[in-house]
Amino acid sequence: MAELIDRWRRAALDARAPDGAALTATGEELLARWREPHRHYHTPRHLTAVLDVVDAYATSAGRPDLVRLAAWCHDAVYDPRAPGDANERDSAALAGELLTGLGLPADAVAEVRRLVLLTAGHAVDPADPDGALLCDADLAVLAAPRPAYDRYAAAVRREYAHVPEPAFRAGRARVLAGLLALPALFRLPPLARRWEAAARANLTRELATLTGPAPDREPT
Repeated sequence: MAELIDRWRRAALDARAPDGAALTATGEELLARWREPHRHYHTPRHLTAVLDVVDAYATSAGRPDLVRLAAWCHDAVYDPRAPGDANERDSAALAGELLTGLGLPADAVAEVRRLVLLTAGHAVDPADPDGALLCDADLAVLAAPRPAYDRYAAAVRREYAHVPEPAFRAGRARVLAGLLALPALFRLPPLARRWEAAARANLTRELATLTGPAPDREPT
């Protein structure tokens, strides 16, 4: 986890946060949130995967430092029982509180909040490369090879273990259908070329399993 904290510190310092003990403590607070026991997919592994994509395509963004901070904050609040986009709104609010407390410029804080809110629906303006990079990185798992995608889907189901199977299948199907209805899942041209077809195939396959006959037993 020390490597992740180092990545947090570099991003925050690049965004002109003052160095000091508070900076490290804030990263540790965020990382503790990502390590909450009820998380099975929205964990430090997901955070790392998002940061890796952002780093790999950082030259496509105007402010990659702020995209990295948004990546840290975008699932900082994650309650599977929360309705609608409450997690994204609460994560954006937390980002504003923490980054303001660290002394980041107000415009940088506002931009991180805006980016976090984009992850609620992943609808990004074509003229928003920073938003495109964050949302593309967040959705990268959709284009994973079939075994990895299936592990992701199973981990999401574990996060919603409190939801009865019929309700979960209906809700998850709505989420997948909403993603498939987007004009494009990935906006950055190199990622769209690499991932769009694979992601749509995975989503379509999972959606078919959700709308088909229910399994005999609910997951434990």
